[in-house]
Amino acid sequence: MLHDSEKMRSIVTFKKKLEKRIEELNSELRELKVTLKTVDSILLEKGFKRGDMKEVPFKPKEVAPPTEHAAPKDEKLVLRRAPEPENVIPLKTIDDETLAIIYVDKHALHVLPDESKNFSVNTPPFSHFLVERVLAKMQEKDSELARKGQLRPNNVFAYDIVREGDLLREIVIRNADKERLRELKSSIRWTLEKMYEKKRS
Repeated sequence: MLHDSEKMRSIVTFKKKLEKRIEELNSELRELKVTLKTVDSILLEKGFKRGDMKEVPFKPKEVAPPTEHAAPKDEKLVLRRAPEPENVIPLKTIDDETLAIIYVDKHALHVLPDESKNFSVNTPPFSHFLVERVLAKMQEKDSELARKGQLRPNNVFAYDIVREGDLLREIVIRNADKERLRELKSSIRWTLEKMYEKKRS
């Protein structure tokens, strides 16, 4: 009888674990669906079609300077040392306001700002913090390693700022490993949130 009672308690405990796991999965599924709708909305606004993109080989220089240009929307830059694909990473404010998405493919990280926010490259702290202290520093570090022969030149971290006038349309990042991806997500989210706060004030 005691054995049966212990067995029942074990089954009840197991059932509770299953119910908790199912709830977690359902919650995750709901979040993914919301994220998917956000991504679809942003991509539709940009007219972003991966199938229409042309592949342009990336030819790194020994010391690749930061690049800022108004690239055509169908441009695709080749990444040599990419993180594992994570598809789409949404960046939001603490109030759950969409700032951007990071689309991760086999070739690059594509940071696509929410175009309805009209982020300007002139709004602090974009240039001073994100470009100069984060992106440029990562590139300088890799360029130095390449000069010392500790890193292949085609594996040097590089980035492009795609703009339309003063409006930020995309940041294309190449050769970002998983550790840098974590830092980039945090830095880009913080930067865009501060820019959004300044725009609203």
